[in-house]
Amino acid sequence: MRKLIISPLATALLAALASMSAHAGVTAEEAKALGTTLTPVGAEKAGNKDGTIPAYTGGLTKAPAGYKAGDGIRPDPFAGEKPRVQVTAANMAQYADQLTDGTKALLQKYPSFRVDVYPTHRSVAFPKFVIDNTAAAAVNAKTTNNGRSMEGVHAGFPFPIPKDGYEAMWNHLVRFNGQSYEAKYRNLNVDAAGRPALATEGTSVQDFPFWDTARANADIYWRIKLTYTGPARRAGEALMIVDPLDIGNKDRRAWAYLPGQRRVKVAPDLAFDTPNPGTAGATTFDDTFIFNGSMDRFDFKLVGKKEMLVPYNDYTAVYQSKQDDLLQPHHLNPDLVRWELHRVWVVDATLREGKRHVYSKRRFYLDEDSWAALASDNYDARGQLYRAGFAYMTPSYDLPAPYTDMFGHYDFVSGVYSLTGYIAETGGLRHTKALPDREWTADSLAGSGVR
Repeated sequence: MRKLIISPLATALLAALASMSAHAGVTAEEAKALGTTLTPVGAEKAGNKDGTIPAYTGGLTKAPAGYKAGDGIRPDPFAGEKPRVQVTAANMAQYADQLTDGTKALLQKYPSFRVDVYPTHRSVAFPKFVIDNTAAAAVNAKTTNNGRSMEGVHAGFPFPIPKDGYEAMWNHLVRFNGQSYEAKYRNLNVDAAGRPALATEGTSVQDFPFWDTARANADIYWRIKLTYTGPARRAGEALMIVDPLDIGNKDRRAWAYLPGQRRVKVAPDLAFDTPNPGTAGATTFDDTFIFNGSMDRFDFKLVGKKEMLVPYNDYTAVYQSKQDDLLQPHHLNPDLVRWELHRVWVVDATLREGKRHVYSKRRFYLDEDSWAALASDNYDARGQLYRAGFAYMTPSYDLPAPYTDMFGHYDFVSGVYSLTGYIAETGGLRHTKALPDREWTADSLAGSGVR
């Protein structure tokens, strides 16, 4: 019998075909798990064995007493609860498997840091159209361009049963925050000596055409317009970013308006590891929302699912806190930060050969109920922990929709930590009607950034 010889070209083609099939949607049979053993967006419906993670029962869809419809400040539906566990440097070994590397580093470095673990509430809920469209998306969505682009879905989670890291990260990138919202916010940095400083403040308008059910489809999943009002040297500046689903061929579009020049400039560098001026350079652009933008620089591997202690239901920190109380030397005030035990998808990102980034490896922790990234560990070229990120989950029970736009990063090299999207003293978050497309042009940006 003649031995079958496969040429290098054929081998490459077979590998390419295998890669393409690995990025396709699940089968109709696999999709039947959605709404049965899995929630409609792919989380395990059952609780864990010891009962510390409860079964999913639909999430929080009713506002607590005291909430005024349309108000940007949301009361804590779990106010009055006490921590069931406090993790400190003294007992962290007992919980080591449930702590991110960043959390361990904070506990080891700062004796004043601790993790107050409260009862777990699976509070995330979604509108009916999100649930219905996710069921269809599960069998139709697919990634292309080596995972960097995505197609075949509109207004639903594309990969509720992910098969690889790219699919899981796409769920995070297009996570449902509502269809449009705005907030007045502050970005704050605390230096190694414990001194807080305002990095920027202004108005943020975010829009998600991907989730707009008035559209038959959309080629844009996210766009943001920032208008800076402070500090004084930056007042009047404006920034706009638009991210497409086919990010491999179209790439991010970004513009900046500088009042001193009175014109809008194309800003192609507002991506990847470019220092983010919104945090005075304390983070990179793709640190935004824990991860943001193109997946071009890294290879993303789906490691699996773990039970982890992560910030969750942080209504006190996000909506009720005072800036001076929340910002303490070295870290946020542990009295005001709520942690819970949740199942998360773990995704490892390793820098691709020939690509450049300040991080050589990153690990992301994606909430199984919302698909939002709740934490990250980021390592430098030496393989040492450089920065750790945390997002402070607070579902908007009035919509309903998860909200994770207050997030922070700890820099273990400089000792600086940053907090992005602080809204408790600025009026909170308001879900709004989407702006018309004409408001997302370079010309419209010039009109919004006037001093």
